[in-house]
Amino acid sequence: MIDVAANYYQQFDADHDLDVPGEGYGGWQRTMITLDPDRIALVVMHAWDVGTMEQCPGRFRAVEYIPRSYEICRTVFPPLLSAVREAGVSLFHVVGGKDYYKDCPGYRRAVDLAGPEPPKPEQIESDDVLAQLRRFRSEHVWPGKHNAFDPAETRDFPAEASPLPEEGVAENAHQLFALCKDAGVNHLVYAGFAIDWCLLMSPGGMLDMQRRGFLCSALRQAVTAVENKETARDQIAKEIGLWRVAVNFGFVFDVDDFIHALK
Repeated sequence: MIDVAANYYQQFDADHDLDVPGEGYGGWQRTMITLDPDRIALVVMHAWDVGTMEQCPGRFRAVEYIPRSYEICRTVFPPLLSAVREAGVSLFHVVGGKDYYKDCPGYRRAVDLAGPEPPKPEQIESDDVLAQLRRFRSEHVWPGKHNAFDPAETRDFPAEASPLPEEGVAENAHQLFALCKDAGVNHLVYAGFAIDWCLLMSPGGMLDMQRRGFLCSALRQAVTAVENKETARDQIAKEIGLWRVAVNFGFVFDVDDFIHALK
């Protein structure tokens, strides 16, 4: 067993004598918790190298966090992944988009462990009006008509987050569950991009895995968020994303505390 400092959020008590009752909440707190290193796994999700701004300007215009993700890969991931590997803690990679991962031994193992994919949910019939609304959103909400992503755009693991041959690689919750079941894991600690988007909602993210019984936590310094015009300067969306994790899914760890506990 290992003891690690963990951040949690006290979402009570609202004080209705205040002008803003929610300001009575206890807010962020810290405590020491005990983890079983045999039952936890670090999940590195959607860590991508999509090239440079010169190579794919449209993606950089529509995905403003790419430079932050590159910096996290460069500065945070090396000591974090090294500590996890040295401690013998399970390390899984959740992937998606292109086929850059299909030749990884860890992906082939995940496919074999998971077996046939479950049937996809039935889809409602589309029509011309729905297609038009979706086209409008694509052109005017995200990513913007002039930022249509080039089908030839590259995508790969960043050098700092390339999986070792023995590390599982999953493209969805079905495969990640199989890897976790094989390893005896029931607590997933997420790193990657982005905490308020993919890590919550994409296949293999926290919502999927919580529904399968897992506790899902996150590493503060190893994530960033999808920010908007109003939040980008102070990275407020990241703070809200971490709050959501702490209230709905698990704990928020500081990377240095997590590494210290593993060592």
